Amino acid sequence: MAYRIAVIAGDGIGREVMPEGLRAMEAAGKRFGIGFSWLELDWSCELYASTGAMMPGDWRDTLAACDAIYLGAVGHPGVPDHVSLWGLLIPIRRAFNQYANVRPVRLFEGITPPVRDRSPGDIDMIIVRENVEGEYSEIGGRLYADTDRELVTQQTVFTRVGVDRVMRYAFDLARARPRKRVTSATKSNGIIHTMPFWDERYRAVAALRLGAPASGPAARFEVAADRSALAVLHVPAAHLRDDGRWSLAAITFEVAEAVRNVEFRVQATAGVDLLVDYVDLTPVLPRLEPLQPAVVTELPPPPA
Repeated sequence: MAYRIAVIAGDGIGREVMPEGLRAMEAAGKRFGIGFSWLELDWSCELYASTGAMMPGDWRDTLAACDAIYLGAVGHPGVPDHVSLWGLLIPIRRAFNQYANVRPVRLFEGITPPVRDRSPGDIDMIIVRENVEGEYSEIGGRLYADTDRELVTQQTVFTRVGVDRVMRYAFDLARARPRKRVTSATKSNGIIHTMPFWDERYRAVAALRLGAPASGPAARFEVAADRSALAVLHVPAAHLRDDGRWSLAAITFEVAEAVRNVEFRVQATAGVDLLVDYVDLTPVLPRLEPLQPAVVTELPPPPA
């Protein structure tokens, strides 16, 4: 039996890398006895330019008939980013409840990292991002457009269902990794409602997953939130050592434009991320002032 995969190469580099990606999957399939049936779709900014839509009207039925979606990259200078995003990626995520954005960050052979003295295998972590809530909300609007009184609002939405499930996903993912460690970071000092709510739910979910009291984390360190977005450019890791000294605090919350352009494209939705596993980069640490709390939770081994 072959898995039916919807292939959306999209635009730009997506069209360049997709053929190689398919070749790699075919090779892996042959080695492990997995078959694939590819459904190649021309959904893209080019389609939008010719039809006024990123996808045809029956897109949901087309994708629902497949086992998975293999997507390259979407976006083109001739089409506003919010048009391509809300015309393709966001509808797909919501229609199929793709709530966990899972981004491995690894250093491979032949890659020069933005941190010094690191070798392949030293950098290995996973960023789990909530993918359908937060600032991806459509609640908001614009009044008095093109006047001096112009007013724009955008509402961030956090739900307990949405927050808890992505946290459970991160904890369960961490159990399968050697370090069994999860880091949650928020900008609770400046965002008064949603970030403290995330912190509360993190402790509650951690207590359920770890069997620990919900009153506090297993370990804690401090980091200046606004500076950590810059720090991730240099040292993508976070670690409080057993001796109480700092490793790097490179968590992402409000991600600066520069961070969006780094190779591993660390981004954040609604200002929060869960980092699963990371590395000790003490030799290259800057000195960070303790300003913003984050929580590190150690995971016990799974039951036998």
